Amino acid sequence: MQKKVTEPYLVDAFSFTEAEGRIIEEITPFISGEFKVSDIKRTNYSEIQPSTDSNADRWFKFKLQFIVLDEKSGKEKKTPCFVLVQAADFKDAVRKLEENMKGSMADYIIASCNETAYMDVYFYKQQ
Repeated sequence: MQKKVTEPYLVDAFSFTEAEGRIIEEITPFISGEFKVSDIKRTNYSEIQPSTDSNADRWFKFKLQFIVLDEKSGKEKKTPCFVLVQAADFKDAVRKLEENMKGSMADYIIASCNETAYMDVYFYKQQ
């Protein structure tokens, strides 16, 4: 018996056409029967932090707010930035994000963190 499922993937691509072609190429060896790409959307991640840890099987979306001082008004301005982190759980994701941000000169706060439904992330490959 065949079961119909919908699984979200993240593909780094320059166009929707390229994204569709690449996900079909990546997924085909793992799927039997017919499948189709039902939807493609843009995302706004500034950075993606993959992990080599075998327990890191989830992807977490962080919304960071970088705090900068507006030179004209002298007020603090918060600029949003989205980062995707691969981790085993919420605590691990926060730890990995903070470890990666250690060298940053900018002040920031973590505004939110949500676990995504991404099954996998496929990075851009030059051919």
